[in-house]
Amino acid sequence: MSFEEGIQQSEKAYEKFVEVSSMFSDTVNHAFIFTWQWWLGVTLFIIPWILWFTLRKKESTGRLLLGGFITIILSITIDLVALSLGLWSYPMVITTISPLLFLPYHFSLAPVAIMFALQIKPGTNPLIKGIIFSAIAAFVGMNIFDLIDFYNPKGWSTFYDFFIFLTLYYAAYMVSNLDSFESLK
Repeated sequence: MSFEEGIQQSEKAYEKFVEVSSMFSDTVNHAFIFTWQWWLGVTLFIIPWILWFTLRKKESTGRLLLGGFITIILSITIDLVALSLGLWSYPMVITTISPLLFLPYHFSLAPVAIMFALQIKPGTNPLIKGIIFSAIAAFVGMNIFDLIDFYNPKGWSTFYDFFIFLTLYYAAYMVSNLDSFESLK
């Protein structure tokens, strides 16, 4: 295949991607919108952030947000790779705009849960906290989402999810504990 043929192939793939996005949009608009599952998804976007803003350790807001942002970036990256490989899927989509990206897991549940875990008992051994957090997220959270059709593991082991959550937790832990912060003034 030549470079030009590759460009043409790439454009055909983008056309199919637009078609897939249109199918997701149609699904949201005609099957999911205003169902209890859709409302739950919207709630899972909003309520965790409201809770975090009211219950966060205010003196550590910047550090916690940095941990939350790294969680968002890594969780989206991991999901995009896994979705493109067909390892798992999210059958219940909430929004018509970038339905594979704008999920409550990426932008709300994972980062807020990790930020709460980071601020609770900060002197505790991070290995123990990471293991407890990851066990709850993987073995409880992901199985609940599977039961209500928010997540389809397609044979993906929850044990693997445990290690993904452990990686997310430790990345956020390391970034939020950096000592290289200095005022820009």
